[in-house]
Amino acid sequence: MRKFLFTVWPFPGHLHPQIAIAHALRSRGNQVVFYTGKKAAKSITGEGFEHVPFGAVDEAHIDALMFSQEQVPSLLKRPFQMIALYRNWLLDTIPDQVEDLRKIIGQRHPDLLVCDPTFWGPILVLKETQSIPVAISSFIPGCMIPGPDAPPWGFGLPPPRDMRTRLLARLFETTIDLVLRRFRHAANEMRARYGLPPMPGSVNAYTGEVPLHLIPSVPELDYQRKDLPPCVHYVGPCVWNKPRHEPAPDWLNTLPRDTPWIHATEGTMHSQTPFVLRAVAQGLAHQPMQVIMTTGRDRDPSELDLGPLAPNIHLERWVSHSDLLPRTDVMITTGGASTVLAGLQAGVPMVIVPTQWDKPDNAQRVVEAGAGLRLSPRKCTPGKIQEAVERVLSEPLFRKNAERMAETFSHYGGATRAAELLEALCPE
Repeated sequence: MRKFLFTVWPFPGHLHPQIAIAHALRSRGNQVVFYTGKKAAKSITGEGFEHVPFGAVDEAHIDALMFSQEQVPSLLKRPFQMIALYRNWLLDTIPDQVEDLRKIIGQRHPDLLVCDPTFWGPILVLKETQSIPVAISSFIPGCMIPGPDAPPWGFGLPPPRDMRTRLLARLFETTIDLVLRRFRHAANEMRARYGLPPMPGSVNAYTGEVPLHLIPSVPELDYQRKDLPPCVHYVGPCVWNKPRHEPAPDWLNTLPRDTPWIHATEGTMHSQTPFVLRAVAQGLAHQPMQVIMTTGRDRDPSELDLGPLAPNIHLERWVSHSDLLPRTDVMITTGGASTVLAGLQAGVPMVIVPTQWDKPDNAQRVVEAGAGLRLSPRKCTPGKIQEAVERVLSEPLFRKNAERMAETFSHYGGATRAAELLEALCPE
């Protein structure tokens, strides 16, 4: 029996794809252990997997970094604040990650360490200091390893297909190199603490040196890149969003089906101000449609001050995608990776209002696929939301393209294919 150790941040979008893969591994006779925060314990142990919580890693500090800000900075807006956040989260936690993981490896003797691409202790340190292979299992629709076939990550730029977009990409790359110079130096200083040589380039480029780098997407959604190392494998979405035994909520069956269903969500990594939900509640009120808005499990709907809701607006803390999306005609989202992949897997066209993190890039991929519209947060008004939804409903090509992407996904194997590739790294 092989033993796989998953190291992942306890954010649903990061965790849920790994649970899907863990199920596939277990069904093939393997053992899976998760090392992550206590917030993820219920999801992990509820599915019957072993959970080892953070020890040295300060989970409360990570929560404060990620969720206490009114608006998360970005590399385009407030870049130096964003770099400081990245350093506090990604780099400064490495010694604590390494301390915890060395103990776990010594006690449980896993055959393979599978890590979240933003969990850098295994990637920057343990890969070269422990006698255990390290694989990366991403949660993002595109590969973050840089190359000439893809735009610089983090800005939501179109792919570099002509002279204008290639010049734009090169300009952003040059600017990024200058802005991130100190950050990369700090990453190499961290490696030096463990007796390791400096990386020749960025951390994202360095993730191409692991033996296996899984992408839960397909080449068609990642600009048909030809510039990636052989360790990169597209496996299609690895979706898990609720316990298998949990039934769909009864109230879904009471909603009328003679009008379109619109699902609006700000995901799980969001600002404190629910500006998208407010625009949806006002813009789609009293329209000939049923609108199901979800706030996320960490936000109480009664505390969001969304005002009186029209009869066609339904506000819930959470509804699983597997229950809701097959009945949905359009999804409004801020562009979180898991939400986008789940929507496309269900063939649902989208209106995306991308905020921060990977969301602008996810939104652009949907636009390039012809499966939705991208709306700037600055233009997220009730009127613009209504206009965008009506356009997606009235133009069949959006639905057709989303369904085409769903068909493409179906040929890639998802979590089962990911499990096969992970097993190949540690044959019995």
